[in-house]
Amino acid sequence: MYNDIALDHISDPRNAGEIKDADGIGHIGNPADGDRITIYIKVNNDILTDVMFKAFGCGAAIAASSMITVMAKGKTIDQAMAISNEAVSEELGGLPPQKLQCSNIAADALHNAIDDYRSKRLI
Repeated sequence: MYNDIALDHISDPRNAGEIKDADGIGHIGNPADGDRITIYIKVNNDILTDVMFKAFGCGAAIAASSMITVMAKGKTIDQAMAISNEAVSEELGGLPPQKLQCSNIAADALHNAIDDYRSKRLI
């Protein structure tokens, strides 16, 4: 069902947890299956220096959350905003078709965290 890359991120998720003093926090949920993802970011000089997640859901949601943190860490804000849900799935080596809806929200959570960061800077 899952390939080796996805299984690795499911069994050993990267960057799981919460950043207590996060510069931006993004929440997203998928009402169809109940998956929920929260992404936490730290930003320094327009670079995402830390990205962590908490996820409630299936293995695909956990794998996608783990992968998005790996993909975004060290990127500029604009580079991170360009990461798509499709790119996350591709980096995972693809996911079973029935699990794509679970994974297709991780980038949205990251984008929400960046939007939260940007809105706080305007205040």
